[in-house]
Amino acid sequence: MIDLHVNGVHKHFGGLHALKGVTFRVEGAELIGLIGPNGAGKTTLTNVLDGAIKPSTGTVYLNGARIDHLPPYLVAKAGIGRTFQVTRAFRRMTVLENLYVPALALNPGKSRKHFHAQAMEILEFLTIDHLRNEYGRALSGGQQKLLELGRLLMLDPDIVILDEPFAGVHPRLMEVMYRYIHRVNEAGKAIILISHQMESIFTLCRRLLVLNYGDLIADGDPETVKSDPAVIEAYLGEEEDQSGTGTARLEAPGHA
Repeated sequence: MIDLHVNGVHKHFGGLHALKGVTFRVEGAELIGLIGPNGAGKTTLTNVLDGAIKPSTGTVYLNGARIDHLPPYLVAKAGIGRTFQVTRAFRRMTVLENLYVPALALNPGKSRKHFHAQAMEILEFLTIDHLRNEYGRALSGGQQKLLELGRLLMLDPDIVILDEPFAGVHPRLMEVMYRYIHRVNEAGKAIILISHQMESIFTLCRRLLVLNYGDLIADGDPETVKSDPAVIEAYLGEEEDQSGTGTARLEAPGHA
């Protein structure tokens, strides 16, 4: 069973206290939204989870093993995969070659042939199999995001972190991403979704974590979290909250 335990994580960048004792647990195939205003600490937390930066204090355990001291490639091998706000496709490789990279990195003794069928199945699922021989630089922004999701599937991680996957994506491609998220979650993987698009968050997620200036101010189901005064104030500020301006930003689809 998947068990990610983040315990008392602080992160300082000089005088900036970016994370302030963040503690939470992911147990099993949860589908979690990580939200908060700009500068809340979401990317910093993600970078701690995937090993890109080390916490100043605190620990991160995955399935009973401590991982906060490991480099990113060992964190990926342990079972955490992520995407980035800015897509990072290998521009001078074909789409198919892009998918081979993570699989070969984790399995250096195997050949491309070993992963070909898996890669083609993933490309077909993501509706970009017709682009398999195109170079990464030729893809649109949305197609590059799909390619990045495909690379994650090749890693077969226990926990998938998606950092703003819907930003700038055409609605048709967004539907493919929704299917991807449901399929991966139903396959027993935990997903942490970071997005400013509240409609996507409320549609997909069953639990929300809310950061504000490095503090984890809420952790619960979407209906409870969206009504939390601390969350409303963090997003809207007291003045806007009193006037009612912009409250739709925290409303689930279909709710006035």
